[in-house]
Amino acid sequence: MDMDENLPRKADDPIAALQRQDLDPFSVSELRERVAALEAEISRTKKKIEYAVNHKASAEALFRK
Repeated sequence: MDMDENLPRKADDPIAALQRQDLDPFSVSELRERVAALEAEISRTKKKIEYAVNHKASAEALFRK
């Protein structure tokens, strides 16, 4: 378990703000656009994680030599 999970989120945390947002005023079309935008952000974040993991592995391999 990550120790940071038990810490309160920052007041300006964008994920917390998204979770608090009332979805009732949005139309179905707007909700679909929101889902598409969030899926694009998930994809971008996964690519960043992959890059960071690969970069770290490359650096570790370089310093092992």
